[in-house]
Amino acid sequence: METVVIVMILLVCFNFVLKQTYRKAWIVVATSVMCALFVCFTWHWAIEQSKSQLQDWLNNPTLMLDTAVVLTIEVGMQMAYCLMAVHLMNTGKVSQCTLIIYKLLRWFPGLLIFPVLFHIETMCMFWLTGVEFTTIAYGLAAVVLLAIPALTWGCKWLISEKELRLEVFFLSNALIAVLGVIATVNGKTAVEGVSEVNVGAFLGIVGLVLLGGIVGFLRFAKKEMINKNSTL
Repeated sequence: METVVIVMILLVCFNFVLKQTYRKAWIVVATSVMCALFVCFTWHWAIEQSKSQLQDWLNNPTLMLDTAVVLTIEVGMQMAYCLMAVHLMNTGKVSQCTLIIYKLLRWFPGLLIFPVLFHIETMCMFWLTGVEFTTIAYGLAAVVLLAIPALTWGCKWLISEKELRLEVFFLSNALIAVLGVIATVNGKTAVEGVSEVNVGAFLGIVGLVLLGGIVGFLRFAKKEMINKNSTL
């Protein structure tokens, strides 16, 4: 389990840095300052943690299920950004609403980086025994402040094509979603399975799918008719 968590931490850091490659330089610097300040201001809580407490958190089913919800929302938003970016690359004119949603998703840096930074800070407190807590916190903050722009530039240099970075970003988030199920659920589910089929619920789902398909087909047909009339 600890190995899976470490792999997820590395992927979260990689995704965070990869997302910065789509932003301007001053936004990357502002994000780095925000992360560094987070490290500086949370050392008081980091020193109160213990290895046994962290292990208890990993073995707490309720907490892990709540974490799974946050993880799913985060990954869903990042993957939605990838899909909308591809849509904008291959579509000429888009609606204003679509453009606003895309900009909001692009500005969203990701919230998982903050618990990851807190975990790294806590681990540094355990590893660097005998060193003052403030020295560790400020030193880690300086590393974060310099590492984020440097790694962002490095990723942009290694993967120079924007489309390829977008594809890697999408696949990396998909991998986090898969590992998140393993790490957070840990063999337990929130709802017990049943052997009986609820016919009413099944028919309701089928009806919603058919209704959505019909509405989508009608909208597509109307749009095609409008485009055909405009060309004539």
